[in-house]
Amino acid sequence: MAFVNHFYNSSTRKYVALFGTLFNKIRITRNGNNDAEVQSIIVPIAYGPFQKFLAKITQDPNLSNPSSITLPRMSFEMTNMAYDGTRKIASKQRMFKTNTETEDKRYYTWSGAPYNVDFSLYIMTKYSEDATKIVEQIIPFFKPEWTSTVKLIDDMDPIDIPLILNGVTNEELYEGAFTERRSVLWTLNFTMKCWYFGPEKDNKIIKFIDTDVYDTTNGATVNPVRGINTFPGLTANGAPTTDADEAIPYLDVEYDDDWAPIGVVTEDPEAEV
Repeated sequence: MAFVNHFYNSSTRKYVALFGTLFNKIRITRNGNNDAEVQSIIVPIAYGPFQKFLAKITQDPNLSNPSSITLPRMSFEMTNMAYDGTRKIASKQRMFKTNTETEDKRYYTWSGAPYNVDFSLYIMTKYSEDATKIVEQIIPFFKPEWTSTVKLIDDMDPIDIPLILNGVTNEELYEGAFTERRSVLWTLNFTMKCWYFGPEKDNKIIKFIDTDVYDTTNGATVNPVRGINTFPGLTANGAPTTDADEAIPYLDVEYDDDWAPIGVVTEDPEAEV
């Protein structure tokens, strides 16, 4: 079965890290009466549902405990995964690695499975103005997507991962009397266009093809009437060539060199054996 061999590309972990990294340096400032800056805060962000942070707030409504959670704060979580058939590409399309450990093999993986991964970003503040300061530093960059170029697998080219902002909601969370405001919560919902790749595979590199041509199709045992030898052509100066006399030995040509195919036809291939 295809699932027998163990492999792990850490794709989900990388997508979660990518999402959190996009929002981990947001800063807000507070000004005094003369409009001079009196405070600058980098808003911390952590992975987890907002209910966990809300529970800490309700345990200390005034946020006076030195060990309690402080606001403003952001959190995020992955909420859903769904297959995206609109982005499906040929299943047998290969993605080759840019580097190999041996000279006689090429390493690759099959085309990835497209999945939409949903994230929710929660912004919790004590004051409404703090929340809008954070939101207005995020939404201008999503029209409606922000695309990051990510290296998902070692020795493979980076790929573009779009992140789409689907919607923004806000609410005030209460505990007890309606007149007692506890915290302001903004929720930004995103969809990340992700790819999941299978295990690494390898194929031997073919540098020489020996083809025999027969003049019959009736299954009779006859000798070939013509032979064709095909191999890569490269000069000693690194230029592609189709002239076998100018070419270096084909075993010295690498698959990523700029070579040209050479075809040598022989009229009596059996005589050469």
